[in-house]
Amino acid sequence: MDTEQLRRHNILVVGSSNTDMVIKAGHLPRPGETILGGTFFMNPGGKGANQAVAIARLGASVTFICKTGSDIFGHQSQQLFEGEGINTSYIFSDSEYPSGVALITVDEQAENCIVVASGANVNLLPSDLAKAEEAVDLADIVLMQLEIPMETVEYVAEIAYYKNKKVILNPAPAQPLSPSLLKHLYMITPNETESEMISGVKITGQESAVKAARVLSEMGVQNVIITLGSKGALVYCDEGVEFIPAFKVEAVDTTAAGDVFNGALAVALSEGRNQIEAVRFACKASAISVTRVGAQSSVPYRSEVDIFE
Repeated sequence: MDTEQLRRHNILVVGSSNTDMVIKAGHLPRPGETILGGTFFMNPGGKGANQAVAIARLGASVTFICKTGSDIFGHQSQQLFEGEGINTSYIFSDSEYPSGVALITVDEQAENCIVVASGANVNLLPSDLAKAEEAVDLADIVLMQLEIPMETVEYVAEIAYYKNKKVILNPAPAQPLSPSLLKHLYMITPNETESEMISGVKITGQESAVKAARVLSEMGVQNVIITLGSKGALVYCDEGVEFIPAFKVEAVDTTAAGDVFNGALAVALSEGRNQIEAVRFACKASAISVTRVGAQSSVPYRSEVDIFE
């Protein structure tokens, strides 16, 4: 498919926008510990923004709805989104709350710990989304995460569901989900921790992963994708149950790997690929991202994913 064909498929991302302040250190600090000698980076981030950037770079048309502060971080984010070719018509500016900020530490094994000051993200409300219903009308797929208020996620999922849109929820960070929200989803994409919180099933291997996916399916979600980090992903849907192995790479930073996975998954589904093909494509994109430092700076372009083996 050429770029012009891909751009006919519109994806709506509703979610968070943060500025990531990253320190790369030898190990993650223990309580009360100070680590010297780290390297500092400041990058645009936030799960919603990361996923929107991934979708744009992978060739689909994307509209992003978020709320930023009326400050330098918010203004910079808007400029960056426009530079990526993202439709920013429904980005709201908040005069009361500052833009969201995330403090991230990354160790030598590419593991990370993250603390988020959500700022304006917590003030993205259903009343804002009511002003942006046209964006839902124009979308084929709606992708959301959980760094914005749950009432907003539930509101968007419900109106999108009744407009026959495919709603994908990346339930991160982990939170309990209501039965009504689950029933309005086309697909859910938890990692192992999030799967355990929602399903109550602890994942220790392939058998327990399938059990967790079955529980999620019985709770009302049509399609379940459980991401398993370096072990790949489980696809549990009408097309069958299949484990998709991860691509072997040398990881340096896993910060936005899940966001790249979800963005790529939405792009592949918008192109008409089945779930198994879409997850394989998403695994390729996320594998490339972990070989680079940063959130949006790690997101690959379509040409890179297409030639990656």
